[in-house]
Amino acid sequence: MPTVVTGQFEDLVAVGLEVLIGKEPSLDLVAQDVPMPDVEAAVAKHDPSVVVLNYGTLPAPAEVQRLHEAHPDTRIVVLANRPSSGDCDQLLSFGATACLSKDTEARDIINAIHLASRGMHVLPRSAAAGGGLERLGAHGTELTPREAEVLELLQDGWTNTEIAERLSIGIETVRTHARNIYRKLGSSRDLRAGSRWSWTTSAARSDSRARQAAPETRRSPRTLSSSAT
Repeated sequence: MPTVVTGQFEDLVAVGLEVLIGKEPSLDLVAQDVPMPDVEAAVAKHDPSVVVLNYGTLPAPAEVQRLHEAHPDTRIVVLANRPSSGDCDQLLSFGATACLSKDTEARDIINAIHLASRGMHVLPRSAAAGGGLERLGAHGTELTPREAEVLELLQDGWTNTEIAERLSIGIETVRTHARNIYRKLGSSRDLRAGSRWSWTTSAARSDSRARQAAPETRRSPRTLSSSAT
């Protein structure tokens, strides 16, 4: 039976996950609502099949990379507020196994955890809306540790020359790493200056808007929020 650790989420989502996973007989929730700074210790302690993280609490994409490298047998599922395809591609490139919207139907969250526990990549079919899932069997899109280092420096606005000096590698090697990063992320744009900042602030803005939004009156599929009620 797959074991699961969940990170810290907004109150309603946290309760929804607890109810949803806790009552699922085919999953074992071994730790829940774990603050992001304590996630790695919880994973080391429980050795779960899957850890479910909150996109909004990630201080940087490299956190996913570090967690994946430290615990490669634990699959990482990230939940976000309506993630874009670029967000999901980047998360998978850093070692996440699944990227889903928090609006995803409850049954699909359970399915995604099971698929992730078997190493299958899972994405929203439409990254702009919750709903159906897309399973990806393709591999080879994960960034290498060196590529992850280069990406972080690019996102901090470093030039190729500065990166070469910092990492003690040639400038052509930096360019090769950059080309590989763009290819793996499916991006042709420059990732420098502002990209890393938008990673954290866009999630915070989305979470803020979600908390302020009035509840809908129409009947909708069961999601994490409705599972909590």
